[in-house]
Amino acid sequence: MQKFDAIRPYSDEETSAVIQRLVHDREFLNLIGRIKSPGAARWAPAMLRGIVSYWLRRRFGGFTRIDDLQASLSGYVGELVGNTTTRVTQSGLQNLEQESTHLFICNHRDIVFDPMIVNFLLYNQGLKTTRIAIGDNLLENRVFAEMMRLNKSFVVRRSMTSPREIRDAYLMLSDFINHSIETHNGVWIAQREGRAKDGIDRTDPAIVKMFHMSPKKSGLDFQTAINRLSIVPVSIAYEFDPCDLDKANELETRARTGAYLKAEGEDTSQIMRGLTGFKGHVHVHFGAPIEDAEADPKALVARIDREIHSHYHLHPSNLVAYQLREAAAGRGPVEAGLFASLAAAASCTSQALEAAENELQKRLNACEAAARPYLLDMYANPVTSALNALSTADAST
Repeated sequence: MQKFDAIRPYSDEETSAVIQRLVHDREFLNLIGRIKSPGAARWAPAMLRGIVSYWLRRRFGGFTRIDDLQASLSGYVGELVGNTTTRVTQSGLQNLEQESTHLFICNHRDIVFDPMIVNFLLYNQGLKTTRIAIGDNLLENRVFAEMMRLNKSFVVRRSMTSPREIRDAYLMLSDFINHSIETHNGVWIAQREGRAKDGIDRTDPAIVKMFHMSPKKSGLDFQTAINRLSIVPVSIAYEFDPCDLDKANELETRARTGAYLKAEGEDTSQIMRGLTGFKGHVHVHFGAPIEDAEADPKALVARIDREIHSHYHLHPSNLVAYQLREAAAGRGPVEAGLFASLAAAASCTSQALEAAENELQKRLNACEAAARPYLLDMYANPVTSALNALSTADAST
């Protein structure tokens, strides 16, 4: 694995040393303290650091294997999930076999919670957790980088400028992903670079083509190489996004000025908000493994997108946002029965829709007036995508 040292996760042999660094790291202890006891973190940070360090050393200091560490952390992850959601549901996971290895390609809403909830569900089903693709921009926070690499994360390098650097980085990434699958290590990767802040989930064709770069050097055609990866399209749907105001403001700024400059520490603060903020009902759908891939990357991308869109669990918040947007555009009330065939939409009660509208109005009121259409879009666009996927499926039958 030496050729992958620049991007790979930490190994079992490195686990103990990394844990020892973290349990004595001031910044890491402050981070854990804010999660465990926000009040004490404000009023007695030094004392809390000592308590947290002692607790971490006692609880995790003896681990030497990543899988054992993750098993021990599963209870705390479950507590975090339970405290920030009303419930978590899944569909399709029962179709994956215990000994199977897959490349999970997923829509992207939250920096850390997306792969965390996928691995949490896999673990609870008795399946192996995955290696996680993260952008190198997240490595700017040293402590976060240590935590993620200890949690099976590997680096997607995005900061290159020359075409040759970009090609070499993609080739190494392709090689690492294919090597991971060949050695029975599943992989989670987002369908595109960055979160879909506008709620439009589209797979980047460059990512799908990247999967083939390494096998292509060995003479494998695209279709055979993709079938070996056993791609599973994954759709994650949050009832409410803890970072929705931040995303709406960013989109409005980009539209108005043509650019958006992140503040120092913005990624870290949004990671914390995404982890600890309220999400309501979260549903994750695991598609059937793709073992009969199309021979053309463009056709495969369209198939992945249809899978994600048609199985996206539409919450009352999505339906209400779609109705509000239609009304704001002067298109009148949504016709009765429009949502009847969409995933989960037909089962939404009038009480649930009313509660969702009240919560959505609170979020719209907390948003700058110019950014409100963008916030509405991020909740409404999954409905549009689902309707388009449904009409495409009907046209092909």
